[in-house]
Amino acid sequence: MRAHPGLTAATTEDVLELRPSGSWVSLNVAELESLTSSAGTRVNSAKAVKLDLGAVSEIDTVGAWLLEKLSRRAAAGGRRVEMTGVAENYIGLVEEVRQVNRREVEPAPRLNPVLAKLTDLGRSSLGAAQDVKVFLDMLAALSFALLRTLRRPRSLRVTSLVYQMYRIGWQAIPIVALITFLIGAIIAQQGIFHFRRFGAESYVVDMVGILVLRELGVLIVAIMVAGRSGSAYTAELGSMKMREEIDALVTMGLDPVEVLILPRIVALILTLPILAFIGSMAGLYGGGLVAQLYGGMGPAIFIARLHDAISVTHFEVGILKAPFMALVIGIVACSEGLRVKGSAESLGQQTTTSVVKSIFLVIVLDGLFAVFFASIGM
Repeated sequence: MRAHPGLTAATTEDVLELRPSGSWVSLNVAELESLTSSAGTRVNSAKAVKLDLGAVSEIDTVGAWLLEKLSRRAAAGGRRVEMTGVAENYIGLVEEVRQVNRREVEPAPRLNPVLAKLTDLGRSSLGAAQDVKVFLDMLAALSFALLRTLRRPRSLRVTSLVYQMYRIGWQAIPIVALITFLIGAIIAQQGIFHFRRFGAESYVVDMVGILVLRELGVLIVAIMVAGRSGSAYTAELGSMKMREEIDALVTMGLDPVEVLILPRIVALILTLPILAFIGSMAGLYGGGLVAQLYGGMGPAIFIARLHDAISVTHFEVGILKAPFMALVIGIVACSEGLRVKGSAESLGQQTTTSVVKSIFLVIVLDGLFAVFFASIGM
């Protein structure tokens, strides 16, 4: 039978001696709190405190913590605290409770602002180098998988390839056509509005034709594919990675790059030029419609002016960019999917990273192509 808890207090030469007794366990928590709170007022008036636990029959974490609170209250006022009489089988518990929340958090060292910026720059450089390595590793793995497929054409998963082309291409046609139509219409409307001041409304056709066929048609489509299909690739492969389906393929002796990644990227390379062509035609149609509504330029006049303003070279420049942009989008999306860890947070983070990197690289690649084609006279 548990002994009733108690706490006696006696003052000798300005030293407050507290003697807990009985059962200091959680079952008596209400009474223990009342005892320690009443003793707390006497602790404030003492110059030193001595805790004698020799009469305690049993104690648990709750009892040890209440006594520790008394001890810390005394120590906070600059009083000397001494604890004695702890039974041998409770020494470990009491010492463990005494260490709770005693570790001081060291303030973070204040770095020089210049050194902090250099540190961030170094970390960013290392991260960029790691991204380049991952990109090149995926490109190499994809190249080897393609070579194996060319040697054994029957190993190509045609069903998966056709399905991915359906998802990436056919299902994307409405949104691609709508967005590029609006882009072409906006360019034409703004061009007519500004060129009208100089009596040069007909030059809107030149601007719309060259911009849509050379740059904006393929660029807008590539950005839309990166956000639509690239994110889907990352999410799908990331989910497979989380569910260990990719590890299962390796266990069965199958190459995940050949089974999962190659059909997706090949479908992307085959489909993006088609979408770029459709987007370019929709952009020209939108520009022609606005030219008729705002500039009074009939379809025959628009087409004749377009024929004089552009050539097949402009179309070739735009279409030639599409496969390379598709390759970049596919490699980034798939490599980021394989970098997913075992949490939903990681999946969301890598999906976002995939879209951002893909759009950034597509724009950079478009700029590099612009410089290249200008240098060779195209």
